[in-house]
Amino acid sequence: MSPSAIAVIALAVGYLFGSIPFGMILTRLAGTQDLRSIGSGSIGATNVLRTGRKSLAVGTLLGDMLKGTAAVLVAGLLWGPPAAMTAALGAMLGHLFPVWLKFRGGKGVATYIGVLLGLFWQAALAFCAVWLIVAFATRYSSLSGLVASLISPLLLWWLGHPQLAGLFAVLTLLLWLKHHENIRRLLAGTESKIGKKAPRVDENTMAGHNGGPPLGNT
Repeated sequence: MSPSAIAVIALAVGYLFGSIPFGMILTRLAGTQDLRSIGSGSIGATNVLRTGRKSLAVGTLLGDMLKGTAAVLVAGLLWGPPAAMTAALGAMLGHLFPVWLKFRGGKGVATYIGVLLGLFWQAALAFCAVWLIVAFATRYSSLSGLVASLISPLLLWWLGHPQLAGLFAVLTLLLWLKHHENIRRLLAGTESKIGKKAPRVDENTMAGHNGGPPLGNT
């Protein structure tokens, strides 16, 4: 196959992996309330935690993370490193814009970590370390992800991986764009802190999204 054909296939494979909505699947199997009707309406682990089921939140976090890792590893094994990087982009796009949920997905922090783990695991450990430090200091989950994602491409560049740095600069931009509401609330001082119960999503707010769920946290 030509390089362009491989790139298209790798992007599609990554997208399919990334679009698996583990939060929705696990909460429905467990018989909890509709995940999109509580807290932020997110399909990610942070909002799953608001169901009171820590085990489901952990399962969602691992699922959303490892689907990114799996996409990278499968594409890399079949078609090589360039395809792995393309699959990473596809996995992020799949999580952010899943076709199964009318292109309204999560915000990508867990999947970002997952593709980073598959491509350069040392940088994934650094991401988690930064996340934990910021979360401990501020109690803001969203801010922790934003700061860690901003540092990741800079770290990759500093370590001598300009192609990976370029890829993760794009992924960081996507992640920040999907966090625009969180950024607005952070600036206004109204963002929910870790451990603080978030209000139920208003049905009128959901209706304002053309019947789809509001954007998620992770």
